Amino acid sequence: MEFGIFVQGYVGKRAETDPEAEHKALMEETEYVIQADKYNFKYAWASEHHFLEEYSHLSANDVYLGYLAHATERIHLGSGIFNPLAQVNHPVKVAEKVAMLDHLSGGRFEFGSGRGAGSHEILGFFPGITDMNHTKEIWEETIAEFPKMWLQEEYAGFQGKHWSLPPRKILPKPYGKSHPAMWYAAGSPSSYAMAGKMGLGVLGFSVQKVSDMEWVVESYKNAIKEAKAVGDFVNDNVMVTSTAICAETHDKAVEIAVGGGLNYLQSLLFRYHDTFPRPEGIPEWPELLPEYSAEIIELLIAEELMICGDPSEVLAQCKRWERAGADQLSFGLPIGISYEDTMNSIRLIGEHVIPEIDTDPVHRTTRFRQAAGQ
Repeated sequence: MEFGIFVQGYVGKRAETDPEAEHKALMEETEYVIQADKYNFKYAWASEHHFLEEYSHLSANDVYLGYLAHATERIHLGSGIFNPLAQVNHPVKVAEKVAMLDHLSGGRFEFGSGRGAGSHEILGFFPGITDMNHTKEIWEETIAEFPKMWLQEEYAGFQGKHWSLPPRKILPKPYGKSHPAMWYAAGSPSSYAMAGKMGLGVLGFSVQKVSDMEWVVESYKNAIKEAKAVGDFVNDNVMVTSTAICAETHDKAVEIAVGGGLNYLQSLLFRYHDTFPRPEGIPEWPELLPEYSAEIIELLIAEELMICGDPSEVLAQCKRWERAGADQLSFGLPIGISYEDTMNSIRLIGEHVIPEIDTDPVHRTTRFRQAAGQ
């Protein structure tokens, strides 16, 4: 199992007291990626969200990833996501950005796509629609066109229901042979099998706990056996996310978690991701989850809803995800936890956890891409 981190420009309540909270959030998360690059992490995923106050201010993630391409050396940089719906980002512009980032990163870019975070975001670009699944039709019309834009010397053009383009040379072409690995952000369990049938990796933002993982991974792995890949190769890959806090002792990790405002982050998540399944006990906004006590943190750890503890405990918790079939585990690192504690978590996990699980120096997606280019 490989490891990554997930950044999204989470500001939270800090803006109430700090006029530079937004700037600090973006700059600190940049340092988290640089730190992860030094400490054995293989992936960093940057979100694209719009209008999601406090929850995510990382709207121009192509700009952000371009900076990280220069600031890092080994870590793969992924769009988690680029939104390729023509009403949000024209598909040709997305194809151009992907190829450019592939060059700037020396072949380290990962192309994750998706359809938006929920009704608040979607209705900003599609005012008046009543069915949020309207975007699924547009995404399905678009996704298979990207490999053609990258690999055809002159793109043959496209005439669809939602967008069109005459024949044109789409430049630049990706770096080297083939194209970046393609992923889909799964907002519901049924999306896993759909992605598998298309040969896409899954960015599993909707899985909450290890026990939820096993059957959706099984559905994905069964589907991908018969994949008709929309791209140049099958990206047999399931990434899942979890909050992670690692400290020198268990008690210190729990103390950090208690002070991290994680209840507010979770409340914001389900405020904006209202198309995700809502677990029992999650209140509707503006009602908030209660503040997390040490007892609640211990319960979340026991229920496999967060990773928290000393390095040996975090290692054991990560191995549960590996046994459940995850190909990659990416950690969300919210701003509510201090910069120093977050940097320390990344270091401890990179030094003591990742080397015990990820023993392959080559990225899984690199192997897939190299095989396709032979």
